[in-house]
Amino acid sequence: MRDTLTTARGLMTRVAAVDCGTNTIKLLVADLDPEGGEAAELVRESRMVRLGQGVDRTGRLADVALARVFAAVEEYAALISRHDVDVVRFCATSASRDASNAAVFADGVEERLGVRPEVVSGADEARLSFAGATRQLPAVPSPVLVVDIGGGSTELVLGRVASSSSAASSAASSAAADRTGGVVESGQSRDIGSVRLTERHLHSDPPASSEIDAARATIAAALDTLPAEGVDLGHARTVVAVSGTGLTLAAAVLDLPGLDRARLDGAVVPVAGVSQAASRLLAMTVAERRELPYMHPGRADVIGAGALILDAVLARTSAAEVRVSVSDILDGIAWSCV
Repeated sequence: MRDTLTTARGLMTRVAAVDCGTNTIKLLVADLDPEGGEAAELVRESRMVRLGQGVDRTGRLADVALARVFAAVEEYAALISRHDVDVVRFCATSASRDASNAAVFADGVEERLGVRPEVVSGADEARLSFAGATRQLPAVPSPVLVVDIGGGSTELVLGRVASSSSAASSAASSAAADRTGGVVESGQSRDIGSVRLTERHLHSDPPASSEIDAARATIAAALDTLPAEGVDLGHARTVVAVSGTGLTLAAAVLDLPGLDRARLDGAVVPVAGVSQAASRLLAMTVAERRELPYMHPGRADVIGAGALILDAVLARTSAAEVRVSVSDILDGIAWSCV
């Protein structure tokens, strides 16, 4: 048994959070202090498994995709067992919501990990993304828009974060702000993701202008319905992009020599730069994208669609810049365990 971990404010809980999306499966093992809001990260892993391969077309999870996921789950189960965690939460998102054979996925995960995955709703996915992205955000103008572009869907969440003055008003309010990251005012999930749009529209390499136009039309149609459902992108005063798409585009704008998470966390890049980076990436072949030092090989074929989504979202805000965060839904899942 591991030794009990304590801080000046109270007992630390060791949690394991797993987020299984359409393109990636991620693991976070951390010691969390639910009273003081302190966190000590022990393990953070990510594997490109493309669970959503073909789901938009077939409505089913492919056998080869399930095999990739189960191999990653077995690896994660070994890591979790070595760290003697108190709580494990496994959340599955867009691809699992859409698949007719999702039970095969859930049974396979439970057999290997001992925990049955929760297929979270789009609304819950949005809330968890906001909590993870804003937990350590410095004092910024609200409303804050968090944009989480996944492989199958995109979460768009407007909310407020505690200002430095209000957070310091009492120990209780500070702890609450640390745990939740802020208050969600409205959020929606839309079935526009980098894998889904690539499979649906971007078939050429590089994509033809007609294919790009078709993808843009699909994105616009999805975003057009947001104001009627309480998410007016024009109200955002701060924009935070999370997930691999956001980090990769920021790295492209900054022309980094690699996907340096430490350098990217909290980085602020101009919206105009994101649009220019999107155009450059869309003009490249997949092979050319893979040669970029900051490009994960498993993201090279779908980053063009992800760039189109972020560019379209930013165009509907009045923001001149976008902030990126390495904290995302995975961190939100972890903090939901305590």
